[in-house]
Amino acid sequence: MEREKLGSRLGFILLSAGCAIGIGNVWRFPYITGLYGGGVFVMFYLLFLIIMGIPVMTMEFAVGRASRKSIIKSFSALEKPGQKWHLHGYLGMAGNYLLMMFYTTVAGWMLIYFWKMLTGEFTGKSASAVGDMFSGMLADPVILLVAMIIVVVAGILVCSMGVQKGVERISKGMMLALLAIMVVLAIHSISLDGGSEGLKFYLVPDWERALEAGLLDTVVAAMNQSFFTLSLGIGSMAIFGSYIGKERRLLGESVNIAVLDTFVAVVAGLIIFPACFSFGIEPDQGPSLIFVTLPNVFNEMAGGRLWGTLFFIFMTFAALSTVIAVFENIISMGMDLFGWDRKKSCKVNFVALLVLSIPCVLGFNVWSAFKPFGEGSAVLDLEDFLVSNVLLPFGSLWYVLFCVTKKGWGFENYLAEANEGKGAKVPKWIRFYVKWILPVILVIFMFHGLWSKFR
Repeated sequence: MEREKLGSRLGFILLSAGCAIGIGNVWRFPYITGLYGGGVFVMFYLLFLIIMGIPVMTMEFAVGRASRKSIIKSFSALEKPGQKWHLHGYLGMAGNYLLMMFYTTVAGWMLIYFWKMLTGEFTGKSASAVGDMFSGMLADPVILLVAMIIVVVAGILVCSMGVQKGVERISKGMMLALLAIMVVLAIHSISLDGGSEGLKFYLVPDWERALEAGLLDTVVAAMNQSFFTLSLGIGSMAIFGSYIGKERRLLGESVNIAVLDTFVAVVAGLIIFPACFSFGIEPDQGPSLIFVTLPNVFNEMAGGRLWGTLFFIFMTFAALSTVIAVFENIISMGMDLFGWDRKKSCKVNFVALLVLSIPCVLGFNVWSAFKPFGEGSAVLDLEDFLVSNVLLPFGSLWYVLFCVTKKGWGFENYLAEANEGKGAKVPKWIRFYVKWILPVILVIFMFHGLWSKFR
């Protein structure tokens, strides 16, 4: 069976960026930027993006492009006989399923809130009533289940249409709409009375605030965000590498994707901080920022229902772009592993993803007594922890070691693949850094994530 290909370079960049751009860009990046000294945090974030995120991304793309396979078979295609690198394929496969086990539910929340905002359910509600609407939604397993099913159906339908006609065409349209909506929302937010104070708080470097939060904590938070934002380590990027030609070198493409991902994260803050400061509402992080703080801000705003509806369209697109990208990886794994055609892999995975997503839905209501990390935690937190703190950093370390050691694919092979085509080259002198320093940073990073969770 001939490998499908993406139709354009823009499609590849927007698809890969769509996979990286997710809910974390919006509900985490602005808040922690504000907490850790604004521009100070952004400076460290960009540093770690350059020294960690981009090198690992070029490796994941290189393995995908050289093998023309999904993560389940890519290592097998490139390793030497008798080696065991391919075992990570199964862990990567598990990581993709685990990510979707909670992401489909959270994407469903965005759909629900888009509908609530469109139909004016928030209009005239007090701040506490808006908070009650979020907890009421979580307590209702039926509405969560229906929204999750809609997300899974939409994702599978797009993937069933094929790489170019479905995944690329729909994702490209969604991503361009997402970027346009964001720019409109940011311009509107910045122009609000008192918005400039929010802008200053967000982007001007404030060393005093960074030192108050702790300089080491600031550095670690920047490292965390720069790494998690790109969804590296479980083959979610490698799959798109397997669909592209060799016309362009991989460093330039990785930089473009990282820039687009960072642009969305930064512009999310341009929407949130000026609006919050303009109406004297304290910006929060996580679900409460999106589902409690911002609906209250839109309630105060002239034409707030329109701006709120646009915001939740943008959030729905951000969530669905990730869902479609990871679904495509999962469907491709079924095709590579079992030799299924696309339609069969879509049908089998439709059922699998529906069933696997149910525990997260029920974790907030029927199974709410299960608190894996103590009071206030749910099934979602356990699934998120396994993906974010275990599988992503471990998977990234695996890709790095495979690409730089003689017992793996080897640095020369990686360099030749990454530098084929036109564009920016991965320099030879990077060898010492990626072989001896980057793996150490990733190991420290992984253990710090585990330690900080269980200390």
